[in-house]
Amino acid sequence: MSNRSLRGMRIGSHSMETEDGVEFAPRLQAHYDCPNGHTIILPFSVEADVPLVWECRCGEEALLRDASRPEPKAGKPPRTHWDMLLERRTVKELEELLDERLGLLRAGKLRRSA
Repeated sequence: MSNRSLRGMRIGSHSMETEDGVEFAPRLQAHYDCPNGHTIILPFSVEADVPLVWECRCGEEALLRDASRPEPKAGKPPRTHWDMLLERRTVKELEELLDERLGLLRAGKLRRSA
């Protein structure tokens, strides 16, 4: 009975498989340079599309070594609350609405909200 025990074995913590006969996929190392002087080296598969820009640990965008910076994507400017309000009402309508609400507030018919 004692011959079959796994005494001293850490079951589950170590794999019993070996790397014999395993062929790893070919890889390349991409070097990224950060404007703050950091260098990032990342392994990629030879078949992968390597991105031109990678985010550095400091938050800046690191550029792939020997590559030119890509053109920024053209997009719509962000809309503010004021822009959306002006889509629904004119400035004159907003002034009238403000005067009406201030009148009600001064007359004590409205309570102030926080």
